[in-house]
Amino acid sequence: MPDGRRKTLLIGSPNSGKSLLFNRLTGMSHKVANFPGITVDVGMGAMQALPDRQLVDFPGTYSLQAISAEEQVAVVQFERALEDPDVEQVLCVIDATRLEKSLYFTLQVIRDCQRSGKPVMVLANMIDVLDRHDLPFDTVGLSDALGVAVLAVSARSGKGVAALVEQLKTPDGIPVSAKFAGTPDELLRGEAHQLARRFGPKGDILLKSQTRLDSFFLHSVTGGVSFFFIMYLLFQSIFTWSAPAMDAVESLLGALAGFVVPMIGNQVVADFTSDALFGGIGAFLVFVPQIFVLTFIIGLLEDSGYMARAALICHKPLRVFGLTGKSFIPMLSGVACAIPAIYAARAIDSPRKRLLTYMAIPLMPCSARLPVYTLLIAAFIPAGTALGGLVGWQGLAMFCIYFFGMLVGLLVTGIVSRMSADHYTDLPFVLELPPYRVPGIVPIVRNSWNRSKHFITKAGKIIFAVTLVIWVLGYFPNYGANLGESWLGTLGHWIEPVFEPIGLDWRYGVAIFTSFLAREVFVGTLGTIFGIEGADENMVPLVQHIQASDLAIGSGLALLVFFAIALQCVSTAAILAKESESRSLTVKMLVGYFVLAYVASILVYQVAGLFS
Repeated sequence: MPDGRRKTLLIGSPNSGKSLLFNRLTGMSHKVANFPGITVDVGMGAMQALPDRQLVDFPGTYSLQAISAEEQVAVVQFERALEDPDVEQVLCVIDATRLEKSLYFTLQVIRDCQRSGKPVMVLANMIDVLDRHDLPFDTVGLSDALGVAVLAVSARSGKGVAALVEQLKTPDGIPVSAKFAGTPDELLRGEAHQLARRFGPKGDILLKSQTRLDSFFLHSVTGGVSFFFIMYLLFQSIFTWSAPAMDAVESLLGALAGFVVPMIGNQVVADFTSDALFGGIGAFLVFVPQIFVLTFIIGLLEDSGYMARAALICHKPLRVFGLTGKSFIPMLSGVACAIPAIYAARAIDSPRKRLLTYMAIPLMPCSARLPVYTLLIAAFIPAGTALGGLVGWQGLAMFCIYFFGMLVGLLVTGIVSRMSADHYTDLPFVLELPPYRVPGIVPIVRNSWNRSKHFITKAGKIIFAVTLVIWVLGYFPNYGANLGESWLGTLGHWIEPVFEPIGLDWRYGVAIFTSFLAREVFVGTLGTIFGIEGADENMVPLVQHIQASDLAIGSGLALLVFFAIALQCVSTAAILAKESESRSLTVKMLVGYFVLAYVASILVYQVAGLFS
């Protein structure tokens, strides 16, 4: 619906640098990645140079004849936007290094814009890559052939962006021709081939460079070894890179608590500040640097072009479990957060494999589980190293628990795919391999920072509400004199029999119960409970409280297994029901994964008891 605001549409194929250009024009931290499926919704933002102009970023698509669910979002929204009288201009981004691939889609866009009477401008992105290799690109000739303006730009370096802004200031002065208005798709495809040959860069320097790297990363031996090594470094970095920042946050919170709490005269307020704020929320904040590191490493893999290669490597083994190589992308995205991962599954063409991917994503070890894993691993796994410091025991434990969740997800989808009948016609596996590129560090750092802030603000509201309730229940009616006799103790003893088979008392039972609102709430709840028990001692270091509580290592391992399998937060379940269009599937997954997690944690506890 028109809203009276001047709009410019930004559309392009995947891997064309469209989202990076959107970031540069708007200053927003829109997610940038090098594979299909990363931009799953229409993004909007005011342009920095033209504040009265709203830039609308559509999901990347290869054609206006949609195949995947994600492409359908782009096509439907684009066709609807062309009817909006507030839309003044359409910008179509193409990859100048892969002109033929981009031009077919570009010609479709030009044709539809001409039919709707909308001016369109073609932005030949990645011109910096061609300049670096001294490869020519005839923008003037291509502009004459297309009948629209063609500008050479670089979203990464900013080259040509100023000229683009000047062009956008006078959209009414750009004529709208009707050169391709009546051309069918079949003729457009042939036209794209001819235009690419006439005006595109000559030579195969870029292709040779990519082929050399692919011969290593996609080799049957070196490709598998490098994939395993890269994944291992990903999880090792969660501990090693974030450790100094975690120590700094813990020290800062401890010093702040020691300074603030004694200054509060009212005892109830002082106890609340100590127990709930520093004990609950503070215990959670300590683990935020790991979220930043995790998002940063994944961003490097995405932006470099390696992620698509990893999907190709994983296609053959994933087929055994009823999935596709394209399932790897949303599954690894689920390591950061399940919600965007579920959206990213739209890029999977096959409806059946998309549903199976939905089932696997909640078992991926998301960042909300990361504080829980870190807390338990730090409490039960020694911080020593082996092989001259190359292997850290805690990092190895994190690596194992992450891949344990992934393995369970694969086993579940493998069993379901063999038990259920195939009601869908599967489509062939086709994946574009983008060129290797040096990652843009600044956008990745900015995205990691924003992701961490979003995680804090999103989880912080829930954690504050839960810790407030937990503190009130645990502090009254005896003002924290005896936690076991508080209202919280009474409620905890009611649910204690459920978790007694894995050696957990009522305190951990309460923390598990509240974690279904959000996984990270487990840390805040436990921090509040131990904060009330510990009075003014060790308000932030929750690990020390757990170690002092004499929790058996078998119970700690059982907790790790439970959180690795049990379905994630309520938000994940809601998005899953919406995207899968099946509430029954979501309910079955909630119940099934909880039962599986409960049974598996009991088995782990019993086996650990035999060895201990």
